[in-house]
Order: sequence, then C-alpha cells, then structure tokens
Amino acid sequence: MKLWTSTAIAAALAFSAAPGIAQEKITLSDLSWNGAQAIGHVLSAIIEGEMGGEAEIVSGMNQAAVIMAGMDKGDGSIDVYTDLWMPNQQALWDEYIDGNQTVLTNKPYKGTSNIYVPSYMADKVSSIEDLNNPEIAAMFDTDGNGKGEYWAGDVTWASTKRWQIKFKSYGLDGLWEPNIVSADTFKAGLEAAYTAGKPQLFYYWTPEAIHVKYDLTALEEPERFDGCEDVDLDAEDWLEVSSFECVIAANDIFVAYSKSLEERNPAVAKMLSNVQFTGDEINGWIVEMFENKRDPREVAEDWIADNKETVNSWING
Repeated sequence: MKLWTSTAIAAALAFSAAPGIAQEKITLSDLSWNGAQAIGHVLSAIIEGEMGGEAEIVSGMNQAAVIMAGMDKGDGSIDVYTDLWMPNQQALWDEYIDGNQTVLTNKPYKGTSNIYVPSYMADKVSSIEDLNNPEIAAMFDTDGNGKGEYWAGDVTWASTKRWQIKFKSYGLDGLWEPNIVSADTFKAGLEAAYTAGKPQLFYYWTPEAIHVKYDLTALEEPERFDGCEDVDLDAEDWLEVSSFECVIAANDIFVAYSKSLEERNPAVAKMLSNVQFTGDEINGWIVEMFENKRDPREVAEDWIADNKETVNSWING
C-alpha cells in the first residue's frame, strides 16, 4: 500500500480547511411558515451552490424545542433553526443560547405581529376596544355558540398562546374564542371569506406575502408601558398566570445554528454568523415561491446570482 507523502497530507488538510469550502452536510429546520421556508431554501442554495457543500431541509423538523435540543447536542441531526422569532422563544433562548451557549445566532431582521381584519371591515372594527362590543363579536360567530372567533395560530406556535393571553388580558375572552388550526387551513378559509366579503379576525406577521395578496388593517392596541407584558408560556397554568395588555414590540428574528458547526463545518458556521437578511428580501422570496408558485430553488439561485457581492461577503467574512 502506497503511503501518502507529508506534502500530499498537508495539501489535503489545507484544502479541507480552506475558507468558504463547506464540509459536513448541514441539516436545516422545516418550519411551517413561508418566511422560514424561504430562508431555508436560500441558505441551502448558498451551501450547495456557492460553497460546494451538501444541505438538507429535514422534513417535519418543525418543533422549536426539538430543534433547539438537537442543535444543543451538536450531533448533526439538526444544525440550523431558520427563523427564530424573539421573544416568542425566550425560554429556549435562555436555556441554549445564554445558558448552555451551544447555539449561536446571526444579526436579526425585524418583524411585526398584529391582529388584523380585511380592510373592508375597518369601518366597523379598527381597534381592540371595538372587540368589546357584543354586536361586533356576533358578526364573527360562525358556529352559533355566542362567541366570535379569531385565528390565534398553529397549535405548535408560542405566539398562539400569546394571543390567547392578550384576549384574556383585554377582557375579551367572554366574547371571543381562539380558532387554533394550521396556517394552511387558515389561509384557505381566509381566501374564501375574503372573496365573499365575510368577517375575519386573525393574527398575522410581517414579512409575509399575505399583505401583498390582500388589503388588511391592523387593529390599534394600547402602546407599550412598564409591566404591560408579563408572560410565562412554560407554566402549567400559563393562561392564568400571564398578562399582556399592549401591542407586541417589533420582533427580532434570527438564524440560529449549532455551535458545533464551528468544528464540524467552520465554513458554514462563518457564513451563518455573517448572514444579514431584510424583511423586504424575505417578502420578495415568499411572493415568488409561494404566491407566484415558482420553484423555490430557482428563486433562491436567481437571488444569489443578483446578490453575489453580498453572498460572498457572508461566506468570506
């Protein structure tokens, strides 16, 4: 058996550690909202295209606690949480990012969270105060049980609990009840209701293509003040012990990744640390991928081609 020369070994090691060269396969989360999925496609396209590596969006990997625990282990089962909304996941942040220090993040982009109605309803409903009117609530009662319905989100989302806390804190839980279904189910219902000009009340966020597709109005809420948000989503009696009596502050939204990548795939770890998205960019991807039904990989590759300088700065730092 022919032995490698010291020169050949050194050359191989130099190549494996070369800047910008992806090594071990990267596994990314499969979160259920469009923005997270768009980011996943762009990151995987960068890793596989510009960096010559291998990436996989892990089907069904959409539970925040499972993703963070996997990144904490650093075994490659899951490496990247594509769209970490804060402070929605404060407990996980405290445990893994500030506590164990096994999960790292990039610089965030900004998002917003509000409760909306179609703008054709805005002459009747424009503020949270309006929801205290039983006649208004009755307009949104589709099952005849005496309570209006609002979409609070998917059962797996922390934000779904937050909106239930807000409705309780505003004294609205006697007139309103949450409709907790998947985003896809909600959006299908919204499209039908919007086409028919029927009432809809729902939580939503930016960036998202829904704001391009529909004319929506965010309801006015009280401004933030000291103590207006006191939430413990992990308590067994989270609804009873929490209160939230003001508008949600603008969210910081991160790409989070396992610190183990600094050893397992330092090139990708460096790229992820440098990534800096904007809400407008993400909204553009969402429109092309999910509204215009273009192939997500094609959209990602086109954006990368148009933004070579930016992407290279992420890779080369």
